[in-house]
Amino acid sequence: MTSPDVPPPPPAAGPAAPAGPPPGAGVRLGLRANLAQFSLLVAVNALVGGTLGQERTIVPLLAEQTFHLAAFSSALTFILAFGAVKAVTNFFAGTLSDRFGRKPVLVAGWLAALPIPPLLIWAPNWGWVVAANVLLGVNQGLTWSTTVIMKIDLVGPARRGLAMGLNEAAGYGAVAITALATGYLAAAYGLRPAPFLLGAAYIALGLGLSAAAVRETRGHARYEATTHVAAADHLGGHLTTSQVAWLTSFRERALSAACQAGMVNNLNDGVAWGLFPILYARHGLTVSQIGALTAVYPAVWGAGQLGTGALSDRIGRKWLIAAGMLVQAAAIGLVAQGTSFGVWALAAVLLGAGTAMVYPTLLAVVGDVAHPAWRARSVGVYRLWRDGGFAVGALLAGVVADAFGILSAIWVVAALTAASGLVVAVRMYETRPARPVTSAASKA
Repeated sequence: MTSPDVPPPPPAAGPAAPAGPPPGAGVRLGLRANLAQFSLLVAVNALVGGTLGQERTIVPLLAEQTFHLAAFSSALTFILAFGAVKAVTNFFAGTLSDRFGRKPVLVAGWLAALPIPPLLIWAPNWGWVVAANVLLGVNQGLTWSTTVIMKIDLVGPARRGLAMGLNEAAGYGAVAITALATGYLAAAYGLRPAPFLLGAAYIALGLGLSAAAVRETRGHARYEATTHVAAADHLGGHLTTSQVAWLTSFRERALSAACQAGMVNNLNDGVAWGLFPILYARHGLTVSQIGALTAVYPAVWGAGQLGTGALSDRIGRKWLIAAGMLVQAAAIGLVAQGTSFGVWALAAVLLGAGTAMVYPTLLAVVGDVAHPAWRARSVGVYRLWRDGGFAVGALLAGVVADAFGILSAIWVVAALTAASGLVVAVRMYETRPARPVTSAASKA
């Protein structure tokens, strides 16, 4: 199984390597060798997820109950703003991480988050909420992208799926816990300010840990580059950013298939974020019940990735991704058909399971194929497409829901998700390394 032939450009085309210690100086790859720093990054990503989770239950209800936005296309503008900004920020996060290092980008992401809770707490109109979500997009794009890149740097190729599973499990587990907690806080104290004080605590702790305790990992990527064996061996290590973007988005079969699957995955996640709470409320569910349903989906998603990331290291990436997209499609259809808490809870479990099959595995595909010299940029391009799905989903769902009703919008998204799984089945090749890494420095 091969990808299209892409002749490597001359070495002078790529950006100059930044100054620093020689590759391999004091560096060891592997989960066990870097356990302390890896564990710290898992904790930091949990705080990143919690910052996102403060909005999952509350903001859609603010749109309808506080700001009285009747049109779905208006109510979903906060997700449109978040998705568009996060997508673009993801791209620059990868490029900036290659140029300046991972840690400065991580710290900058936390600084961007500082105004978010005050904007949400004191918002006098919907424009303030949209502005908060612009900053949330910057925060999530810089911090989540960088923690992904840093974990890939640390573990090397042997445990890449497991590393991504742990990363995404921490992030989305925190989304779930925070969505549940903010639902209960809102039921007890109102939609504002109590739920967003929790987010403020997450941001303060994340900034402190990132500035004081996280260490730079770019040297690990340089070291791996000296012994790298790619899934697509003909892809050279010296590519310009435009070449990386073209390869990742369109030219390379596995990378482009991963980009479209990631975009559709977050398209349906945006619909789950923006429309599902409104659907539940219109069927008479309480705020605490809505919070529980909102939490079940990312909870299963987060916990499931602990197994699916490692599973992809054993059985491969392609069919886990294709099957996961089809499971998601079935779950979204069940949401459209349901009218009760029990049915929606089952759908949330299925949606979380399908997403867990897909999310860390797509990142592992990018890590498998991309050369360490441009891997951070490739991750950024992939995440540009993936998180652009939030914006596409908000726009598509808002227009369809306003024209044909909320259930029609959900059915359209279910169909797109199923189609995406079929694209993966046809276009993607298996990228999991075919032989184990025998170098002692690369073992976990």
